[in-house]
Formats: sequence, C-alpha cells, structure tokens
Amino acid sequence: MNGTLQRRRWLAWAGASVWTGLTPPSAQAGHGALGPVEPRRAPPELRFTLHNGQQQSLASLLRGRISAVQLMFTGCSAVCPLQGALFAALQPLVLGGKAAPGKPPGAAPAQLLSLSIDPLGDDAAALAQWRRKFGAAPAWLAGVPPLQHGQTLLNFLNARSGKAQDQHTAQTFLFDAHGRHAFTLAELAPASEVAAVMAALAQRG
Repeated sequence: MNGTLQRRRWLAWAGASVWTGLTPPSAQAGHGALGPVEPRRAPPELRFTLHNGQQQSLASLLRGRISAVQLMFTGCSAVCPLQGALFAALQPLVLGGKAAPGKPPGAAPAQLLSLSIDPLGDDAAALAQWRRKFGAAPAWLAGVPPLQHGQTLLNFLNARSGKAQDQHTAQTFLFDAHGRHAFTLAELAPASEVAAVMAALAQRG
C-alpha cells in the first residue's frame, strides 16, 4: 500500500475511532503490525536507568500517561538524530502544558520516551546530553535498560529493522494510559500524525 495513503487511513481511524471504536479494515491485526495493536499488550518486566540516574520499571514509566516511545542510542549518527528531531517537533504539540489536539479535560497527560538499545554504550550522562541536544521538556524522558533487557525490548516491539548497520527501526510506538502498546506508526512519521493518534488514544482511554 502507498505510504501516504496508509498514513491517511491511520489518521482517518484516529478521528473516527474516538466515536466508533473501530479499527481500519486495512490495518494488520496483531502485535508488531503497523496501525492499531489488537489486542493491546502490556510490556514485560523491564527496568531502566533514566537520564537523571533514577531506576524505574517500564511499566511504571508508562502507567497513567499516553506515551510515545522511540528506540535509539546516543552513538548513532544515522537515523537517531532524525528521531530526536521528530520528538523535538512533537513535544510542543503534546507537552509543555498544551493538551494534545482534541484531548478532553481530565484525560491522561502525554509523555515522550527515548529508550536506548545500547546498554554498553549509553548511561545516564549520555542520555542527559541527548535530551539537552534536542531541548527536551521535563516530560520527555530517556532511559537505558541493563544488558539482559535490551533484546527483550526489541522482541516485545518487534522493532528490528533487518538492516545490518542498524538493528532498530525508527518507528514510533504509542502506549495507552494503562501502559499497553496500542499503536505503531511508520518510520519517522510526521509529528502531526503522531500527535493526532495520541489525541485519539487520550479520548478513547
């Protein structure tokens, strides 16, 4: 399917599903497919060291917020800077006291998570520098798992690119306020599209 056409269908789903609860007939069902994830899935038990040195489980990070998650590593000079720029463009749309477009009063707040897939190369200091580089707001967090959890994260999101030089995709993974993987967007989907689906998730609950 043409990428532009599929993105338009996702956006149509994002608007219509607020009222109907339907998923587009063209979307592939199941974990790891583009579009809605049915059934939604909670992550496995994974722990992360955040950019501020705190340690927290992924489940606790996700709970209570509409979350946009990207996989990256600070030593990446190819697609990761583009991912950082994408979140920098996304944050004024969903963070900083501004509600996501169409978000009803009392809906779960939004957050952005940059999760490193390089436990050997990244640490809290490197992630803090990453955030500063892109002007991250307080609700844009960054974290790195211990070595044994890195591959588990990739497996859960079905997020390997298949390219020898880069083992992760540049997709954005969206989680609902219950901490469940709810939607997967195409690689480097525009910030406006990510914000629209986050708004739909906020309204659907």
